[in-house]
Amino acid sequence: MKENDLVALLVDLPGEGLRRGDVGTVIEVFRKNAHHPGGYLLEFVEETGAVYAHANITDESQLVQLRFKREAA
Repeated sequence: MKENDLVALLVDLPGEGLRRGDVGTVIEVFRKNAHHPGGYLLEFVEETGAVYAHANITDESQLVQLRFKREAA
């Protein structure tokens, strides 16, 4: 996944007030190194565009990337 990708949560994140299926945008990608486990900073917005949550995800298996057009395999 890369910055600006749309993703959906595959798990509930009650600490952030997020539920499985919520859709967010990857706003930063953290590369794994000796000081950081790697992962993604996600932003979640309402239909009005107002941000209602941010979440740090270190386990990519908690996300699914959403695609709206077909890409070459």
